[in-house]
Amino acid sequence: MKLGAATILSSSLIIEKLAAIENEKRDPLSFKKTSFGQNLDLNTFDQASKYNNFYEFSLKKNEPAKLAHTLKTDPWSIKISGEVENPFTVSLDEIKNSYPLEERIYRFRCVEAWAIVLPWIGFPLSYILKKAKPNSKAKYVKFTTLYDPKQFPDQSKGVFGNIPYPYVEGLRIDEAMNELTLLGVGMYGKSLPKQNGAPIRLVVPWKYGFKSIKSIVSIELVEKEPQNTWKAINPREYGFYANVNPNVDHPRWSQARERKLGSFFKQRTLMFNGYEKEVAGMYKNMDLRKFI
Repeated sequence: MKLGAATILSSSLIIEKLAAIENEKRDPLSFKKTSFGQNLDLNTFDQASKYNNFYEFSLKKNEPAKLAHTLKTDPWSIKISGEVENPFTVSLDEIKNSYPLEERIYRFRCVEAWAIVLPWIGFPLSYILKKAKPNSKAKYVKFTTLYDPKQFPDQSKGVFGNIPYPYVEGLRIDEAMNELTLLGVGMYGKSLPKQNGAPIRLVVPWKYGFKSIKSIVSIELVEKEPQNTWKAINPREYGFYANVNPNVDHPRWSQARERKLGSFFKQRTLMFNGYEKEVAGMYKNMDLRKFI
């Protein structure tokens, strides 16, 4: 009887968590549709919202959706600072109400060789950088995720967490200013689910997914290349650039092919994830086997 009661209680908790995922309030967004990715086949919202890498919550793909209710995304603001003439702080409300939001359908490729196609809603990162007016010393852009152990279970583990926190990523200034680089605040017509990086995240479609940092609170313009989290953990396997490249394998698996979520068969991985025309020029004098 005790075992039966425990099983019923456990099942009830699971059902309660799943119900919370389904009923999470996501505000509809006002945005302009664009021609980006109109030829691509979208994944479903279900696939996109229940298969996530968000280590601040869990290493398991299905757990962030169950645990992300601990994240409080309102109010939220982002500080833009560093080598700029006009440092400022902007609230999420201001971004949603007065920034030029648009929908872009992008391929998304994880370094783990799975892929997905999503309709992101956001605005070009260049928009916010131009407002900040980078000075001549600004060579890179450093992004930082919220650090709050009360909201992120893995951060509360301290040195025993899965990665060092807060999570940090970076782009070269020309990458940051590229027209494809997006700050995303929504997907599928509404605000971002918490497990997908709410309330605001980076989206860099020609790079492996770990570059698209989630839950951003700081954007800093810096002179020297920032030490991004995964390169700091294991520089042999993860570099600063992390461009999708089917010709350069991960030390533990091939990058030549990928499996799109929902598909049984693998498909060929495209150079720069299919965005070669738009971004290859930034790397034409670089050895992409060295600068991974």
